[in-house]
Amino acid sequence: MNRSERCLWLIRALLEEMPQYRDTPIPALPDRRRRLLRSLMNVRPPMPATEEFLRVQDAFLRQMTAEKGIVDASLLPSSAKDERLILWQGDITTLQCDAIVNAANSQMLGCFSPCHGCIDNIIHTMAGVQLRLACHEIMRKQGHEEPTGHARITPGFNLPAKYVLHTVGPIIDDEVTDEDEALLASCYRSCLDLAARKGLHSVAFCCISTGVFRFPPERAAEIAVRTVRDFLKAPGSLRRVIFNVFKDSDLYIYRRLLT
Repeated sequence: MNRSERCLWLIRALLEEMPQYRDTPIPALPDRRRRLLRSLMNVRPPMPATEEFLRVQDAFLRQMTAEKGIVDASLLPSSAKDERLILWQGDITTLQCDAIVNAANSQMLGCFSPCHGCIDNIIHTMAGVQLRLACHEIMRKQGHEEPTGHARITPGFNLPAKYVLHTVGPIIDDEVTDEDEALLASCYRSCLDLAARKGLHSVAFCCISTGVFRFPPERAAEIAVRTVRDFLKAPGSLRRVIFNVFKDSDLYIYRRLLT
């Protein structure tokens, strides 16, 4: 099958296993078909998938990532002040490194809103349905929602990154409190601790809590950089920590902090 055929096959398979969506019309245009496929993957509950489905899905997602272009984190230029710190603007799901960090919610099953723009949605989409299943197993064994400021690890599945580190950042409803700042710092520290315990060498952080969780971006960046620098003062396995940004405004903030 080519990519178009895989997309259509996956749409039909998903519509068949979710009866409530079986009457959904399949668009003719390729872009709209891919959007429908992503939507169906986003709303799919954490249930087992057949080997055939996973084989077709994996080939489709890896081709998509290859076409977007895989970025080797080991080749990214370092900060002038610390060769272990890297600032990079781009799509974190194309980054080839030991682990990328996902800004998760407390259910930790990914974003169920079709084609939502959050990083949780795109990471789960590009990793494949296996990621939601892996997170579901963690939550089943845990028996309660994921606390803010902790970290969990799963395989990266179809992502170029070997692993995904999941952390739940603080949600800001009004003014940022000292507790909010401490919890955000704990997100970074917990991810770094877990990565070090696993012997990982490179980790890429997204801008945790600054999207729909409404943490002010500049203050969040200051906490992120300070926490990472403090952690790296002790010897360990980590050799490269990437601060991944998407917006130009975040690029400006981190560039000022790292140069």
